[in-house]
Amino acid sequence: MSRDDRKRAIGKVVSVAADRFIIEMHSGTDNFTVVGFDGVHYVARLGSYLMIPVQTEYVVVEVVGLRERDPGNSAAGAGEMSKASSAKYLDLVPVGMLPQMRPSKFRFGVSIYPSLYADALYALDTELDRVFETDVATEAAPGLHVPPAPTRYRALTIGKSVVFEGYDVKVKIDDFFGGHTAVLGNTGSGKSCTVSSVLQSLFEKADEHRARGATFLVFDVNGEYWQALSPLAKDGIDVKRLVLDGSANQNRFRLPHWFLDQTEWELLLQASERTQVPVLRTALGLTGLFRAKSPEALAIKEHFMARCIIECFRGADGDSPVAKFHRVVSLLQKYPTNDLKIDLLRRYGANFQYGNFQGNNLEAFLEKVGEKLREDVDLPSYDRAPFAFDDLEECLDFAILYEESHGNRQIRDYCSQMITRFKSLKERPDFRFLRHDLPNVGEPPSLEAFLEELLGLQVKEQKLTKQHQIVIVDMNAVEDEVVELVSSVLARMTFRLLRQADPRNRFPVHLLLEEAHRYISETPSRYAIDANRIYERIAKEGRKYGLFLLVASQRPSELSKTVLSQCSNFVVHRIQNPDDLSQIRQMTPFISDSVLKRLPSLPKQHALVFGTSVNLPTTFRVRDTHPLPESDDAKIRDLWFHKEGEPANISFPAVAG
Repeated sequence: MSRDDRKRAIGKVVSVAADRFIIEMHSGTDNFTVVGFDGVHYVARLGSYLMIPVQTEYVVVEVVGLRERDPGNSAAGAGEMSKASSAKYLDLVPVGMLPQMRPSKFRFGVSIYPSLYADALYALDTELDRVFETDVATEAAPGLHVPPAPTRYRALTIGKSVVFEGYDVKVKIDDFFGGHTAVLGNTGSGKSCTVSSVLQSLFEKADEHRARGATFLVFDVNGEYWQALSPLAKDGIDVKRLVLDGSANQNRFRLPHWFLDQTEWELLLQASERTQVPVLRTALGLTGLFRAKSPEALAIKEHFMARCIIECFRGADGDSPVAKFHRVVSLLQKYPTNDLKIDLLRRYGANFQYGNFQGNNLEAFLEKVGEKLREDVDLPSYDRAPFAFDDLEECLDFAILYEESHGNRQIRDYCSQMITRFKSLKERPDFRFLRHDLPNVGEPPSLEAFLEELLGLQVKEQKLTKQHQIVIVDMNAVEDEVVELVSSVLARMTFRLLRQADPRNRFPVHLLLEEAHRYISETPSRYAIDANRIYERIAKEGRKYGLFLLVASQRPSELSKTVLSQCSNFVVHRIQNPDDLSQIRQMTPFISDSVLKRLPSLPKQHALVFGTSVNLPTTFRVRDTHPLPESDDAKIRDLWFHKEGEPANISFPAVAG
């Protein structure tokens, strides 16, 4: 043992077992403190680490208990014990091995056990850095540079240790942001501040290189992150805010309805699998068929129209002749072809007022229309081409007609609930953001441009470059149903895009899900869209494509177990609910009970971090957040007790009746 090691010895090992050591501290360590050559050390904090030299390595041990007297020593009565001279003992559990010489790294598990009366040493900051593998926090950026070379982070400081005085707690960049992370804690424990603090620490790097290639897509359901993150916009870092309030107003976030895929339409309209889904799929396919220009598409379109026209006049769906006639008129007016158009009705003497034909002209008309029928026709599938929202209602009606023409006479009754849900969706003001009309001039919004804005990209000189590193989708003004729809659609679109990217896994995107339990629940969603499907798939497969989740929630017991089990890093604030504690224990079997027992008593702005980004679980005080997110606690005394007549410091938007 070196001379410096002898100077920092605090006691001797007096008991060795496979899973527990006991050390008796030297008599000079009053109040469990020791004066070392580098300062005063308080060495008996639960969760602190000590070093026990064994040959050319240290056994790293964690303090899990402390006491004044060995329970086996009962020579003196309890009333006779002298506090000043009594022996002091620390209970330790072995954690791993740290070679004394660099550059060898820390490794978990103990291969060589210390002997009795081996020295126990307090840990130096340099040794802690090696244990946590954060001894080199920055590194020179690759490439040729004019000195001094720009640096980039290898480890990111997220706070100060509550065990080791003044010690910076760091997480390894690649491990923390290269996997899914959960930030958990009761309301008011500081989750939003922790997330904001981590991002501020990441983007406030003063010198080159800054994290210009990062992409954080923030689903902000409480409208609190803009205040904390917008000041980061400087020196090549930019923050964009997209506000979703349900309206179609200018400068508000909108989601064109044709961006929804077939499954999302099925969930949104709650289409039943056996009867309504086939009709909905046909209707969605028709939205693109009626605008197709190829000869084959034209032939299929005329076949479909002919089927519907014949069914309108010959079917027995209970509608009046006038209603059937007007349905045919609508079809021919809205989707005319050279042979099937409104003039064909006039040519056969149709009476537009009464919905009938002169003489036997109806049969002649239907015979002419029947020439367009074909055998074994496959209708096109949904290709998400732009279409007017109102078109889908007519396409649903035509799809039902088409089914009726094949003998399915009850299909209209079976689909009545789906049609009612669509009409409700069409009328609800909180879904205006989804409903689009096709513009008379110019092109409708494209998926490519939408995704570029969503991911903070911009085309410069025919190449995509980063424009915004943080994109906040502010959904504070909408209800959970809209939050669930928008978040799941945006997540699915991003996942699909990254799966198709070439090369793969070269554009990492982080989805920050605030209040995630509201739309990634373990129980089936009570709304139409079930966001669990896409998020559980991202949790299982997203890493290989560069899509990562940063999940913040105050109710881990309500979160999807699949999503939570795939998280490789956890930052846990105060949690007191037994169900939530049990959920964390089940999802993180490698964490000891002694660590989990700390969670109910953690003060505000304190958290426990564990996972792949830190070698050992660590309790820390979260780095101060400047500015704070807009989630501060109400100052009840200041707001309640004031002079008479003082106005309320609040205003409300106009609410429609």
